[in-house]
Amino acid sequence: MKVEIIMPKMGESITEGTLIKWHKKVGEKIKKDEILFEISTDKVDSEVPSPENGILKEILVKENETVEVGKVVAILETDNSEYVDNLQNSPTTTQVGGEVIDIVMPKMGESVTEGTIIKWHKKVGDKVAKDEIIFEISTDKVDTEVPSPEEGILMEVLYEENQTVEVGQPVAKLKTTTGLRPISSAPETVEISEETRKSASDVPLQKEEIPSQNSNRFYSPSVINLARAEGIPLSVLDTLEGTGLKGRLTKKDLEKYIESKKSQTTIFESDKLEKPEKTTGAISAGEEIIPMDNIRRRIMEHMVKSRNTSVHVTAIAEVDMSVIYNFIKESKNRIKLTYMPFIAFATVKALQQYPLMNSSIEGTNIITKKYINLGIAVAIEPNGLIVPNIKHAEEKSVIGLAKAIADLSERTRTKKLIPEDVQNGTFSITNYGVFGTLIGTPIINQPEVGILGVGAVIKKPVVVENGGVESIAIKPRMYLSLSHDHRLIDGMIGSKFLMSIKNILENFDTSSV
Repeated sequence: MKVEIIMPKMGESITEGTLIKWHKKVGEKIKKDEILFEISTDKVDSEVPSPENGILKEILVKENETVEVGKVVAILETDNSEYVDNLQNSPTTTQVGGEVIDIVMPKMGESVTEGTIIKWHKKVGDKVAKDEIIFEISTDKVDTEVPSPEEGILMEVLYEENQTVEVGQPVAKLKTTTGLRPISSAPETVEISEETRKSASDVPLQKEEIPSQNSNRFYSPSVINLARAEGIPLSVLDTLEGTGLKGRLTKKDLEKYIESKKSQTTIFESDKLEKPEKTTGAISAGEEIIPMDNIRRRIMEHMVKSRNTSVHVTAIAEVDMSVIYNFIKESKNRIKLTYMPFIAFATVKALQQYPLMNSSIEGTNIITKKYINLGIAVAIEPNGLIVPNIKHAEEKSVIGLAKAIADLSERTRTKKLIPEDVQNGTFSITNYGVFGTLIGTPIINQPEVGILGVGAVIKKPVVVENGGVESIAIKPRMYLSLSHDHRLIDGMIGSKFLMSIKNILENFDTSSV
């Protein structure tokens, strides 16, 4: 049977992916769990395995094309007839032989553009009668049940409960048992009478709808998802006027609020990111046009967004690394360590001492974190950067941090990261010193409020005092640079935090390693 291979969802906030490499060609055989293609998203690069044994019959998306999550990218002809056997053995009153049709997200009014599936009433393989309820949806305007357009058997469910889908997008596939039926390309508009609207507003709110913590007001999943994506707290939602049923806040209401907020912020014309246009004119001799890959474009967008969001201030300190330098040198035969786990350990201790550095800003609120998810910037060839984070770094020793850093670095470079590895970071470290750089001013990884830059450790002559006598000695020294968000972190806290890291490193208790 033919199986549709779709663009997978690699995290809650991921809506699209770029197909960067096909590992198989049309006509080639592939085994179950063998790598079929690679994708790149905002958060992570990943390899996608084949769900079944079979032959790759068709490739619908070319390399370097970006498509939405859930879109079909290839067709696989499988040699697994389990579904077919199940369908043939299912008790039916008429012979199965109709056409497979798409069940789409219906249009529940002129201004409604999407709906959230809140419950499936049928499972794959179940018989469905015509007009029997298949699933329930929630929109900005009303919650409703969606009936089956034909009698048949549910072949495939494309979206799970609580997922939001655009109007007209297929959500399931039905094999009809009453003959052939042409598939309409345009989604059917479902008109809701005033009586239906009134009755719908009187129905108790579904449990999937999320209530505000501070009031009895309820919000649909599409409103909540948009609010989360824009960093709008529930306390702000409670103050907004809704145009939906009984004053319900619709997605359109929230979008208007977001647009009005953006119009109040002046952004220089040079800061705006526009889609790159194809170059039509001739280029000069000795020039070459190289299109940015997906990762480079995302980095560009994130860096400009961070610059326009945070008020960056950078503080710099010079650190004497003699204690750690000597320990690493003396213990190299029994344990292999670099400077990074020591710097990470000192950073965690300083974050515990100054917890405001481990927080984020949401609107006019400060969100403090009781946990420390320490981001470690990892460079990837030929030109890219990903910041996975060590979960609960405060629970790890120097050795534990060394193992975690090595693991994240390896999985980043071999494309084995999972979405959770790059989510919910609270503070980041970037080590440009590994390339020999002494000082840098790193850009904050949003929505964090600080990032520590690590320079190279080099030996240099310094003035030291011993018993009141000054002399010149050769010491291993390193520059640390702290970029912090001045909206929240003033110079006093930033400097104290940086000095705390410096003091821990210079007086490190190596007996605890």
